[in-house]
Amino acid sequence: MDFFSTPIDPSHNWLPKDGNVHYHGPIFKRETSDKYYQALFNEIAWAPDEAMIFGKRIITKRKVAWYAEKAYSYTYSKITKTALVWTPLLMEIKEAVEKASGETYNACLLNLYHNGNEGMAWHSDGEKDLQKNGAIASVSFGAERKFAFKHKEDKTVVNMPLAHGSLLVMKDTTQTHWLHRLPPTKKVHSPRINLTFRTIVRE
Repeated sequence: MDFFSTPIDPSHNWLPKDGNVHYHGPIFKRETSDKYYQALFNEIAWAPDEAMIFGKRIITKRKVAWYAEKAYSYTYSKITKTALVWTPLLMEIKEAVEKASGETYNACLLNLYHNGNEGMAWHSDGEKDLQKNGAIASVSFGAERKFAFKHKEDKTVVNMPLAHGSLLVMKDTTQTHWLHRLPPTKKVHSPRINLTFRTIVRE
């Protein structure tokens, strides 16, 4: 699918079937996005990500942070993280994202990619702690990067660039039927910060 052949329309579903992905484009003015990028880079409690792969603990160059309305625990890649409480900056961004997406969120996983060499492999966000078929809002600041979806059965691929200050919303059965990734690239030499707002469910 050619991303540039279709004007940015938040109501447009970029997936041909089995899910809903809506790209809003930049939802913040350029100067606001620049301000948020610098503040997030300097103020967030970044730490290298960890994963258990074939019983071995892997430490990534990519850095992450986990924030929420409460000290929620969240387990992915067999590593459990405990959330830090929202900062005023994250609350401000969250409120803008909720207004644009028409959804509500109680947690946020942040990623810091230092350059195009750092990315994310194919995966889906299907952890048991997440609201099933709930919305996940992905906000990008910094370098524009390509984002990709791949259908789990027929392997259909959808690519789209995520711009500075932009919002992408994945919801409904997207995580059930589609994988997504941030492919590495040699063309990007500056950092990208990604915030993925989501909803944690506790019985």
